[in-house]
Amino acid sequence: MARDKLISPFVKWVGGKRQLMETIVRFLPGDIGRYTYVEPFVGGGAVLFHLRPENGIINDCNSELINVYRVVKENLSELVADLKRHRNEADYFYDIRRLDRSPDFAQLGKVQRASRLIYLNKTCYNGLYRVNSAGEFNAPFGRYKNPAIVDEPLLTAISAWLNATGIQIFNTDYEEILNNLDKNSFVYLDPPYHPLSGSSNFTGYVRGGWSATDQERLRKACDGLTVRGIKFLLSNSASGFIREQYRNYNINIVKAARTINADAGKRGEIDEVLIRNYD
Repeated sequence: MARDKLISPFVKWVGGKRQLMETIVRFLPGDIGRYTYVEPFVGGGAVLFHLRPENGIINDCNSELINVYRVVKENLSELVADLKRHRNEADYFYDIRRLDRSPDFAQLGKVQRASRLIYLNKTCYNGLYRVNSAGEFNAPFGRYKNPAIVDEPLLTAISAWLNATGIQIFNTDYEEILNNLDKNSFVYLDPPYHPLSGSSNFTGYVRGGWSATDQERLRKACDGLTVRGIKFLLSNSASGFIREQYRNYNINIVKAARTINADAGKRGEIDEVLIRNYD
C-alpha cells in the first residue's frame, strides 16, 4: 500500500526509536519485506510505523497500551469523541490520573481507558508514561500551553493502516509470541533496557521493572530463535552486562540521545547496542 506520511507514533514512550531510525534500518536484513514482522515489545511503535509491514505481529505486556492500539483500530470515532472532552488543566489532569487508584478502574470501558492513556501521555511532564510499583500512573502534570490531545488525522491514518494490513495485536508474555514463530518471521526486540549504572532506571513504564534475571531470560529466548533459524535484531543499553550476555552475536555500539532524565545535565548522547544473529 502507499506510504502515508501521516503514520507515526501516536504516544511518546520511554526508549522511543525515532531518533535512531536511520541506524536501525541500516542493520535490518536487506530482504526484510519477505518476512512476517514481529515486535514483542512494541511500545510507541516507531519502527513498526516506519516500516509499515503488510503482515506482522505486535505485542506488549502493558495491557493499557495494547488496549489503545486495539481501540484505534476498532473504535476510532468513539475514541476521538472521548478525547475531545478532556481539558488541559492541572486539577482535571490529577482527577484523571488517579482513576487507576480506584477499584472501579477495571469497570471503565475500553474506549475511556484508551482516551485516558493518550490524554495523560500528551499532558504529563515530558510525555513520560511512568507507573509506580503498584502499576499506577504517577507522572506529574506537564503544564504545556497547547498539547495535541486530539490528533485526529494521525489516529485516522493509523486506524486505516491497521485495518488494511494483516497486523495481529497481542497482550501477552513475549515468550508466547516467540515460541510460535517460524523461519518466515523477523523479530525486532526493544525490551526495557538494562541500567548503565545503579542510579539509572529505564523501566519505570513496567510494573516491577526488569532485573538481570529478566535480561538473561530474554537472551535465552534469543538463543532459541537462533537455533530455529529465525533472525532477530535487538536494542539495549551498552552495559557490560548486556555485551557479555550477547558476546556470541554481532554487536554494534550506536549513539542515542537520552531526552528523559530528571537531571537535565545527564541528558545527551549515550551508547546503546544493536545486536543481531545474522550478517
